[in-house]
Amino acid sequence: MREGPSDADRRGLLFAALIAATGAGLTSEAVASPLDPAQTQLILPSDVKWTTPLGAPPRSFESAMLTGALDRPGLYFTLVRWWPGWMSGPHTYVTDRLCAVVSGTWWVNSGADFDPAACIPAPAGSFIRRVAGTPHYDGVITSAAGPAVIAIAGIAPVGTHFLDPGQPPIRRL
Repeated sequence: MREGPSDADRRGLLFAALIAATGAGLTSEAVASPLDPAQTQLILPSDVKWTTPLGAPPRSFESAMLTGALDRPGLYFTLVRWWPGWMSGPHTYVTDRLCAVVSGTWWVNSGADFDPAACIPAPAGSFIRRVAGTPHYDGVITSAAGPAVIAIAGIAPVGTHFLDPGQPPIRRL
């Protein structure tokens, strides 16, 4: 019986040498093609543009529209940030909204009554579907350690309707 490399081992060594000699080997020095913004749109966290909606108190509620718009037909994707001690008044939407808590804890409830003590905590990783036409409210309780960031997607126009227009849409707890 003969000892030494098999024919398969020799072929593997020859192939490895050929790849190395041609420079076609896969190495960490390979140059990737540049990102084409027409094909892949990237927004880094440092580039997210947070805005406070008109009439909202500072450090209460902020949003960052990533794509689409809430008032024009089509798909939208936005981030919202609720600061501790603030909640929305009961409201409805014309279309469903799909929400995922990205960080912090978001406190949510359904119904036309405004009772922050009855809200359910939704920690990071939670999913909430806001069904079109159903009243609800949400925000972050005063004792929370920090703000909650929620990613929200849906089909616009959203058509927000606050149930008690005599009350502020964003309420201090």
